[in-house]
Amino acid sequence: MNRWLVALALVMPMAACKMGPDYVRPESHEADEWRLAPATSESIANLPWWELLRDPELQRLIQTALQENQDLRTAVASVEEVQAQLVIARFDLAPSLGYEGRAFVFKTERDTLALPSGGTGGITIPSQVGQGGTLSNANAFAGLKWELDLWGRIRRSIESAHAVLASREEAKRAIVLSLVGNVAEAYFDLRQLDLQVEITKRTLKTWEDTVRLSRIKLEQGVIPKLDLDRFEAERAYAAAQLADLERQVVQKENQFSVLLGRKPARIARGLGLTEQSLPPAVPAGLPSDLLRRRPDILQAEQEWVSATAQIGVAEALRFPQFSLTGALGVANTQLSGFAPGATFAQTAGVSVAGPLLNATALGYQVKVAEARARQAAAQYDRTVVTAFKEVEDALIAVQKSRQQREAQEAQVLSLQSALEMADLRYRGGRASYLDVLTAQRTLFDAELALARTRRNQLTAVVQLYKAVGGGWSPDDVAPTQANLSTVSRPERVSKD
Repeated sequence: MNRWLVALALVMPMAACKMGPDYVRPESHEADEWRLAPATSESIANLPWWELLRDPELQRLIQTALQENQDLRTAVASVEEVQAQLVIARFDLAPSLGYEGRAFVFKTERDTLALPSGGTGGITIPSQVGQGGTLSNANAFAGLKWELDLWGRIRRSIESAHAVLASREEAKRAIVLSLVGNVAEAYFDLRQLDLQVEITKRTLKTWEDTVRLSRIKLEQGVIPKLDLDRFEAERAYAAAQLADLERQVVQKENQFSVLLGRKPARIARGLGLTEQSLPPAVPAGLPSDLLRRRPDILQAEQEWVSATAQIGVAEALRFPQFSLTGALGVANTQLSGFAPGATFAQTAGVSVAGPLLNATALGYQVKVAEARARQAAAQYDRTVVTAFKEVEDALIAVQKSRQQREAQEAQVLSLQSALEMADLRYRGGRASYLDVLTAQRTLFDAELALARTRRNQLTAVVQLYKAVGGGWSPDDVAPTQANLSTVSRPERVSKD
């Protein structure tokens, strides 16, 4: 036993060796400024989603999605799967202990000098058995095997498993962030359609009143039939628009239901589109923070870490594997009534296994692992570049959608005034029906466009929040009325 301890003390220092390269995080993607906004330590990503999205009904819908969405539940189960695989990988570093037991009885009816090959594992029966005999055997052993990780194969495997687990956790966080954003965007889409339905119904009612009055005037001979036809055509146009918008509302609710993990149903509403709040400022933060915050970047980096560790696993397979083995047990053999009694047995040994004819193939396996690591590095670079592009896109969308909304609000006010004036002139007989038609159609289209722009401004803020890696984690405090009261009052999207 002392000799085994000495041998173990000699090989353990060698076990510190690990084949393959160590992962080193790149620094080439660091940036000082955004192209369209100044860099600052403050970031919209520091806000929990319930402080950014202040509509209570929207918050309830997001919480439902976080509990019931099937994609998120799948991601959670995927993380649990990899956690179990990591535990399995760690057990490879420890000795494995197993047991084995066997018992058999062999009986002959005539002279037998030896049992058939394999019948008792090569055991022979002496000629004294005579005209027949019985051989019985029972044994039980406990065996120990410990692979010495001299070249770091097991440790590299554990390192790779750690990286895979971190990658799956970031993938889960990416789904959470995407789910929060998708629910918010779908909700704003739905509120935009609701506002457009309201505008269309109001416009349709106006045209119905106009058609009713025009028929009276036609009967009185005040206006020609052409005026009535024009007004009825505009009423039909508004009715067709309303039918199309109502179709979109139902289809959007069905899409929303999928995000909530439920069958199609009506979606509850909260604040209207013009009542939704916006933060007073939406800073993007520091560009360098993007690499440490955004889940898809962190996921791609961990996949690169895992691929790098697999190079060491492949290289270690080209070298001999050393294992210590041992067994303790008892055996009891009875031969033709002669019972020698139980026998205590112990064994110890060292096994060596290594490649010979497949050494060349294992060398190419290293090249495969290196190629996969280069692919992971390229994918990481692409993810970073895409992330910076998405932030810049969201920044310009936030800036320009606000300017567009302000300009369209002024346009709608002017068109409302123009319609009132055209209608008064037409009723007084000082203007033709074309002035009213043009003013009403232009106002109708402008109001629908303003609803789209208001929605675009809200979704631009949500997209920026997603792009800079804002999100939610189980460690965050759940949204409550107390949380909401402590946040400074944000800017509201102005009404017409």
